[in-house]
Formats: sequence, C-alpha cells, structure tokens
Amino acid sequence: MIQYQYKPENFRLSDPNKHQLKDLKSEEMILSFGPQHPSTHGVLRLEVVSDGELVVDVVPHLGYLHRCFEKHAESLPFNQIIPYVDRLDYLAAMNSEHAYVMGVEKLLDLEGKLPKRIEYIRVLVAELNRLASHFVAIGTYGLDIGAYTAFLWLMRDREHLQRLLEWLTGARMLYNYIWVGGLFYDLPVGFEERCTEFINYLKPKMVELRQLVIENKIFIQRTANVGILPMDLAINYGCTGPVLRGSGLKVDLRKVDGYSVYPELDFDIPVGKGEMGTVGDCWDRNYVRVLECDESIKIIEQCLIQLTNDHKRTTDFNPQALVPKKIRPQAMDLYTRAENPKGELGFFFRTDGRSDIPVRLKARACSLHNLSIIPEISRGAMLADLVAIIGSMDLVMGEVDR
Repeated sequence: MIQYQYKPENFRLSDPNKHQLKDLKSEEMILSFGPQHPSTHGVLRLEVVSDGELVVDVVPHLGYLHRCFEKHAESLPFNQIIPYVDRLDYLAAMNSEHAYVMGVEKLLDLEGKLPKRIEYIRVLVAELNRLASHFVAIGTYGLDIGAYTAFLWLMRDREHLQRLLEWLTGARMLYNYIWVGGLFYDLPVGFEERCTEFINYLKPKMVELRQLVIENKIFIQRTANVGILPMDLAINYGCTGPVLRGSGLKVDLRKVDGYSVYPELDFDIPVGKGEMGTVGDCWDRNYVRVLECDESIKIIEQCLIQLTNDHKRTTDFNPQALVPKKIRPQAMDLYTRAENPKGELGFFFRTDGRSDIPVRLKARACSLHNLSIIPEISRGAMLADLVAIIGSMDLVMGEVDR
C-alpha cells in the first residue's frame, strides 16, 4: 500500500515563493538562502532575488520550528510554563525566566515585596547569561564572515559561564531556576568567590577581543557602512536591544522601567556612534554588544559586593518562602516586559480569576521584529554582505517561530 506519493509541486504549495519566475527580469535569479545555510543558523529560509552579486529583494520565510509556546502555555499552570519560557531564547534562558516571572508576580501583587537577596541573585544570573548570549552573538558573527579564532576564544570563555550556571542549577542551557515568588535554590557556597575569579580572568580577555575583532581592519571592512539601519526605521519596525541602540537610540528597559534592583546599580547604555562607518551599520551593532559585555561585568561586580556584604547568606534565608503553592490571580489583562540580550521580551497575560491556567499568554519576541527589518536594509547590498547583515541581527529562531 502506498502511503505517500511524491509530487513535485508539494514543496511549492507548502512554502510558496513571493516572487515568480515569470515576473523576473532576464538577468535576475531567485536564490533560496537556507534553512541549511550557516548564517541562517538552522531554520530560517530567505528568498533572495539577485541581479548578479546585487540583492534586489529579500523575503524571510518562517515556520521551521513550530515551537507552539503560546498554545502550550494556555494549557499549563503558571509555574509549569517556566521550562517552556526557557526554550524561547534558549541562549538567554535566565533573562527570559526573569521577564516572565516578574509578570506573574505583578498579577499576584508580589512586585517589590521579595527579599533583596533574591533580587540581586536574579540580576546576577541574568547578567551572567547576558554575557553568555553576547559571546555566542559575537563569536558566531565572526564565524559567519570568516573569522574563526574569535569564535573559539569566546566559546572557551562561555564554557566558564556555562559551568557556573550548571553548578547553580544543574543544567547548562535551560535552567528553570527563577521561580514565581523566589528561586529554586540559594547560591552554592563559594559561588560568589568563583564568580569574582571569573570576572578577574575575563577583563583582560575582553581587551584581547577588541584587538582581535572590533579593531581588526578586515572585520571593519566587512561590517562598516554595511546594512545601515536608520534610527527612525528601527523605531517604526519595533526593533529593540542592540539593534536599536546600534542605530543611536539610548534606550534600555533596565533604565527605562527600572525593574528589580537595576535602579540601585551603576551602568551605562552603549549606543552606536558611527566610529568606523555610519551610525546603525553592522559594525555598530556588534560593537554595542561588546560594550554591553563590559557593562554586564560592572553589574555583576556590584551584585557580588551586595551578596557578600549587606545581603549575604544567612542560615534562615529561604529562597522559596514566598513561592505560592497555587497561582490563581484576579481577572485582568497585563503586559510586562524586560531587557533581554536581544531586545525587549514582553508577555501579555489574560486571566479569568478562577483558574491557575492563563486564558491567553502572548509572547512579544524581539528577534521577530529585528528579523523583519532585513529586507529593508538589504536591498542593493552585495550578496556576501547579506550574510553580514543577517548575522548582525543576532537572531534566535526559538522565539521567532514560537
């Protein structure tokens, strides 16, 4: 019995192109960039219309993961959704957990009522994860345009971060550590000292990274004046994070919304200034991420000082003391957001006041908005520069095709 009969038109029907061959000029071609191409990181397909080496148009095609996060969330209790949140931006799971948990705590009127030690630990692990995320962004970006050494160096240093977080949570990427009303567990004994050792090790490495990548003549030639994103266009498309700040807008939700203990910490907001080319180009976006690593190091140091002095561990500290046994918030609509390594991650909650399962949970993914700008800034670019433009966006498809 024949269960499946191959039909050549199946692919065309399932994933149709926007452009048709009959509409092309004689010198134009339709290229399928991905989903297997390295710069598309696995699951993004770009329909590219090219005129020789020039890009005429780009059409992103989504739909290769089908993570179904939002539908899963509407059939699970609030606390059981956290492991699914980890899998949105799986390179910054702690940051995603932090954003989601703060939203549920607003629903329960727990905002601002947690012990300061819990808040400082949350910020500490979120900034460690921000470093790990940016290391992947900068390292793989170098890989996309042919710089292999930077990738190896950053993966080496990211491994130290992964081991710290594994010591803390038992997992290397998907943590389920930040809980509604608290934490899964307090910091292990000696964790603060190990973090301090790592930061002291990392500071000179960041200087080496600048010399190897950011100040490298070949890297500058490949990224400066390429993929220029004007500030007004970035705002209109809803871009956030380093993509928006790379275009010169000084906005960071850690400062704007002042959530958790960020208002008590001293750090700057790096923006693109067009030092090597034009404001908003690929070089600026990458440079902003490098500068943000330096700011995360400053935040981590301040958290460690607080956690070893004013808010040091005590025998009676219980990180689960305020964790509710049953989460049943009042009927309301609520939107909450936080500054993830890639931009604004937001959650819209709708509750009915009766159930411990949300009626609606919508995720506002920063990578989706950052991806949507690619066609606008790629037209007229060289085909090789398209790879540099995609990589400069630091996309994670887990939160795009959610």
